[in-house]
Amino acid sequence: MDYIHDLRKVIGPRKIILNAATVLIIKDDKILFQRRADNGKWGLIGGLVEMNETYEQAALREAREETGLKVKLDSFLGIFHNHNMVWSNGDAAHVISAMFTASIISGEPRIDEESYELRFFGIDEIPELFAEDHIASLKAYSQGVRYPLLCENTYQERN
Repeated sequence: MDYIHDLRKVIGPRKIILNAATVLIIKDDKILFQRRADNGKWGLIGGLVEMNETYEQAALREAREETGLKVKLDSFLGIFHNHNMVWSNGDAAHVISAMFTASIISGEPRIDEESYELRFFGIDEIPELFAEDHIASLKAYSQGVRYPLLCENTYQERN
């Protein structure tokens, strides 16, 4: 995230394009959601892609950081847009998100500083979500959209 912090020092809160990776972690036909600490609202697990990182690597990293879970990416849902994301500090962006489904390899869900709560919900009991890309990806998921993964599917620790 140093890249984005450095960029924000130069341009301030002005709207920019950012890339993100998001993962629908599935267990027993339920999806793991995060109630975010920055806005108190529900969303999927994910975050911004870092410099020299692929979407797949970012999805696996974010899952580990935000939930403590080691996951395996199962499928690609597509690219979804949040055209008007504004963070609590006023930073604005058009976020382009690569969305994946994943299954748990190991670990138990635990919150980090970005979360108030983690909870699994069935597709028919999903809470109100804050991000239009999350809403669109869940619609695609519920309609059965799944594409094969095209890249290596391993979590690699970065130096």
